[in-house]
Amino acid sequence: MVWQDHRFRLQRRLVVGEDSGRAQSAPPLLHALPDELLQRLRTVEKTTGHSHHVLLEAVLAVGTGLELPQVLHRIVEAAVVLADARYGALGVVGADARLSQFLPVGVTGEQIVGIGPLPAGHGLLGELIRHPEPLRVAELGDHPASYGFPPNHPAMHSFLGVPIKVRDKVFGNLYLTEKRGGGAFTAEDETLLSTLAVAAGVAVEHARLYEEARYRQQWLEANSEIVAGLLPGAEENDVLAMIVGHAVRILSADLGVLVLPVDGDRLRVELASGVDAEAHRGLVLPRCGSFAGAAITAKGPLISHDIEHDPRVMVGPPRWSGLGPAVAVPMATGERVRGVLQLARLQGRESFTEPETGPLLTFAGQAALAMELAERRIAAGQVALLKDRERIARDLHDLAIQRLFATGMTLQSAIRFVDDPEASDRLLRAVEDLDETIKIIRSTVFGLRTRDPVRGRKGLRSQTVHATEDASHVLGFTPSLHMEGLLDTDVPDGLAEHVLAVLGEALSNIARHAHASAADVSLIARDRRLTLTVADDGVGIAKDGRRSGLLNLAKRAESAGGEMAVEARPAGGTVLVWWAPFPG
Repeated sequence: MVWQDHRFRLQRRLVVGEDSGRAQSAPPLLHALPDELLQRLRTVEKTTGHSHHVLLEAVLAVGTGLELPQVLHRIVEAAVVLADARYGALGVVGADARLSQFLPVGVTGEQIVGIGPLPAGHGLLGELIRHPEPLRVAELGDHPASYGFPPNHPAMHSFLGVPIKVRDKVFGNLYLTEKRGGGAFTAEDETLLSTLAVAAGVAVEHARLYEEARYRQQWLEANSEIVAGLLPGAEENDVLAMIVGHAVRILSADLGVLVLPVDGDRLRVELASGVDAEAHRGLVLPRCGSFAGAAITAKGPLISHDIEHDPRVMVGPPRWSGLGPAVAVPMATGERVRGVLQLARLQGRESFTEPETGPLLTFAGQAALAMELAERRIAAGQVALLKDRERIARDLHDLAIQRLFATGMTLQSAIRFVDDPEASDRLLRAVEDLDETIKIIRSTVFGLRTRDPVRGRKGLRSQTVHATEDASHVLGFTPSLHMEGLLDTDVPDGLAEHVLAVLGEALSNIARHAHASAADVSLIARDRRLTLTVADDGVGIAKDGRRSGLLNLAKRAESAGGEMAVEARPAGGTVLVWWAPFPG
């Protein structure tokens, strides 16, 4: 009667929602079970005198789910019901021979909080890890490996534990305590639990296969999205953020970091997202002594169970506080490492597993390949652009300049036939204008034919346009912009950096203090001198206002050999004039 009672409870708790005729249709399912499990079911029937169909209900119950967490929970519940125990737990053994997961049944959430940190695999629980064989104990306190219980822990006396193996490798252990009705667990309980452990191993393997297939599908979709983003010409930083975002999402990480190699043996954190990401962004670290560098040396996934205290992290500021499990994988194409992808989870969460890190390495390699293809596409585009610029330069030199030169010669020769002094002066000015135009075109031709050694560097004109447009977000309006002269070819890099910094500070001051509704920016290169003028219609500069920012701008002008002046506009507002000569 008790056995029938257990069977009813097992069906109600584990097969709820299933067809009520499932128990009657169970026997035809026997042929689908592994041989070892079938043999154990028949052994149970012979040794206990009970029909193996009852135990089969428990076996089928633990195998009904595909999600691994759901399967593990069903295993513990089935074990508690089968052996009539008050408490049960399943401990997953990690790579460090300690419990990486511990799933209790029978204790309330309040009790779990009161007990504190879950077991890591010491004491009697560790005994089963060290010796993966069934273990029955009538009184827990009498076993030499028993450590006792922490405060607020429920009283427990009898104990039964069996290992769960997946393909002859220990996956974890089933632990039961407190046989209902008092007394110790029996040999029959051990037989039942050992048989259930075999079924649990099969269920875990199926769940893992499903999990691996699901991961592969997610990685394939993520990689397709990255390739689709890179090849049409998306910004590289956006694609790098996409790589980190997909990895964080798929592996449920709390922090994602992308590290790129720079000159020599140094690494730079290009992107970080998640917990304490600010502590990582922009860091430049030596390859030796960093977790990312160790992954490059290993040429494969590098797993840490406690990154905060990992001895391979020896350089850089403290930045892993509160984080535990971590993994780093190199992003490589052939022998070239293009970066390292690092993921971390908070302390107390499960470690990264092989089913997770295997596809992660493939994903990182495919992402690196997509980056290389995009780099080649950009290089091909640069070559095409340079060829186009060379053609334009050649046309300007061979056609436009020659025609202007011929026109100037014609006008100059016609001057002697003009008697009117005013008309003669106008012709002379036209010839001078043509000469100046020829100089400008020649300078432009030189600029078109000069390759910028810094890939992707923008000229002063475009940088000024971008600085003005960026300021519009905080100003609430877009300043007018006037530019004149050969800003991209004649202005030296150092002077260009000065004027861009001055422009940014001036527009920032307008946004913070001027309460303006309009602003005008003028940048002129003329007579080997660069002049920046920024005017606004705001409230002007208060006499007792802070001027530290303006002093810095004045020092910039002084260091460049120029001057700066700030004056009030007659109609209201302020005008800033900053100028500096071309060096040499």
